[in-house]
Amino acid sequence: MNRLKEFFWLCSGANRQILSNTPSESSKYVGIGATVFFTGIFAALAGGYALYTVFDSYVAAAVFGILWGLMIFNLDRFIVSSMRKNGEPRQEFLQVAPRLVLALVISIVIAKPLELKIFEKEVNSEITSMIQEDLAFKEMVVKERFVESRNRLNAEIGKLKQEIDLKTESRNELRRIAREEADGTGGTGKRNPGPIYRIKKEDADRVEQELQELIASTSPIIAEKELAIQDLNAREQAELTAIEEGQLTGLASRMEALDRLTTKSSAINLASWFIMLLFLVVETSPIFVKLVSQRGPYDYVLKSEEYGFEAFHYEDMAKINSEIKKRSSKLTREEVEYVNERLQLGLDRS
Repeated sequence: MNRLKEFFWLCSGANRQILSNTPSESSKYVGIGATVFFTGIFAALAGGYALYTVFDSYVAAAVFGILWGLMIFNLDRFIVSSMRKNGEPRQEFLQVAPRLVLALVISIVIAKPLELKIFEKEVNSEITSMIQEDLAFKEMVVKERFVESRNRLNAEIGKLKQEIDLKTESRNELRRIAREEADGTGGTGKRNPGPIYRIKKEDADRVEQELQELIASTSPIIAEKELAIQDLNAREQAELTAIEEGQLTGLASRMEALDRLTTKSSAINLASWFIMLLFLVVETSPIFVKLVSQRGPYDYVLKSEEYGFEAFHYEDMAKINSEIKKRSSKLTREEVEYVNERLQLGLDRS
């Protein structure tokens, strides 16, 4: 237990020697260190899973996950250890605000890959729908490339056939008129294939001849255009057969699928926000623990040690300045004034 306690002290970034002399602060920094440690573990899992979806390699995912977890662990440890309690809440909050923003970004980065894993079944189902939509879109693009040519050829064939149909109707009408003239049911009303009948019969025969000539001239054109349509259909079918389903297995595709799910399902959207808030709480909890806690013995001892080093620094600076001033006593008044001015600026900046 002592080793575990010291390990969590190390994770918290606290001075273990000071904590050994301030046992009342031990539990607080054990909790802070444990939170930082488990946040690093979550980050390693999330980073490893995210890279696995990209490279589909357990080795690469494990190596990257460990590196990512160590980086987040070290960053959280630095954020917590760099905070100082000085008894002024406003100043402490201003000091911690940039760290809270950074913790928010880290929590989002950690949470998103784990969301993908938690909703893996739903994401896979949505990716299947995305693949089908992508396939349908590709098919539509291919068909649109051929539809204009096909419609044009069909319109030209239809126009030629319409001319034949109109000529056929005209011939049939003239035959009917000639027949009615011959049997007395129309025309002059006399049943006698006389000269009027022969005239009407000649008109019908003339149109029949025109119809046959029209059929003879247009049939090859129609056949040629029908062959062109068959060729278009064959090419279209070949391109449709060559279309392959997209492999939407990358991280970006899975994130897009999750975004579509959260848009379509309020339950998944709510769960996604809860997961995000959970990691945000976990990530920021060490910061808030230090922010809301009262100054304890550890903070006072740490302040004393830091102030001691600061005092030693000023003392050394004063000694150095004093020695320089002694050596500059032989200089002119203007030179002495310049040296004293530069020394004062150095003290102010230190």
